[in-house]
Amino acid sequence: MSRGDRIQPRSVARLAAVQALYQMEVSGVGVDAVVREFSEHRFDRDVDGPDGDRLAQADETFFAELAKGVVAHQAGIDQAIVKRLASGWKLERLDATARAVLRSGAYELMHRPDVPKEVVIDEYVEIAKSFFEGPESGFINGALDAIARDARS
Repeated sequence: MSRGDRIQPRSVARLAAVQALYQMEVSGVGVDAVVREFSEHRFDRDVDGPDGDRLAQADETFFAELAKGVVAHQAGIDQAIVKRLASGWKLERLDATARAVLRSGAYELMHRPDVPKEVVIDEYVEIAKSFFEGPESGFINGALDAIARDARS
């Protein structure tokens, strides 16, 4: 995507939420500290790297809601994800980034009925594609579609 393309602030917030959830999992830092770090050091600043300009345009309120919402509802979210994994698979077997993508997407599907399920699924599949080159985006698409059927039927 070129610098001239308009990137939606909520799309950027979703990407940042996935990054924050990953960071929390691998570092053990709590949600409030991570939200504060993103707010103080990653948003509305010129950050080096391919996503620097994107994070400057994030919907920070939506980002914080996603990160805090996933943490607050993680047990139920994880149950919804595990229900849709192949028999015998455990959530811990998934890559930490894939877990973060699934958790954030599942949170929106389960707790944000104001956001159309197609938007949620499309957004998180695109995020998955930015992290993975293999079959992971297809897996995430299928899992989120199934979670959407469970949560919004």
